[in-house]
Amino acid sequence: MRHRVSGRRLGRGPSHQKAMFRSLASSLIIHEHLETTDARAKELRRVVDRLVTLGKKGTLHARRQAYKFLNNHQLVQKLFDEIAPRFNDRPGGYTRLVKSRIRFADSAPMTFVRFTNEELPVSSEKDETPIPTEDVSVEDQVKAGVEEEIETAQAEAEVVAEESSEVADEPEAEEKEEK
Repeated sequence: MRHRVSGRRLGRGPSHQKAMFRSLASSLIIHEHLETTDARAKELRRVVDRLVTLGKKGTLHARRQAYKFLNNHQLVQKLFDEIAPRFNDRPGGYTRLVKSRIRFADSAPMTFVRFTNEELPVSSEKDETPIPTEDVSVEDQVKAGVEEEIETAQAEAEVVAEESSEVADEPEAEEKEEK
């Protein structure tokens, strides 16, 4: 029984899992986005969020813990100097998963993993009073849409009529010039 066992096995042993997540996390830190299967992406999110949290701490001990997982000083430096400072005000959720496609070979659902870039919304939006909107019935919306379509159709008909009158006038002008 799997009581209180967290995480997905992904059909691999513990050492292969560790190596796979080390590789995926390294690729994500280097390129800041990658595409992988859904299950791997969901597990990778846990690993990378912990690494970014270590980067936010910025202590020597946190650097050593990150190095213990990544085994690359350049990746640890990029994590601590470039990536983690972006998320100083963010309490968590440093990665975003976007479902992309179904892989042709084995029909596995694929997902893009990337770091979130936008800032958290400012709380000043709550201070502003919302502008009341008028309740418009569906009938009124349909009528407005139909009226707008009629107006655009009439405008297009006028343009076509003007162009056809200009085209009709041009052959007469050419005939006069020839004489």
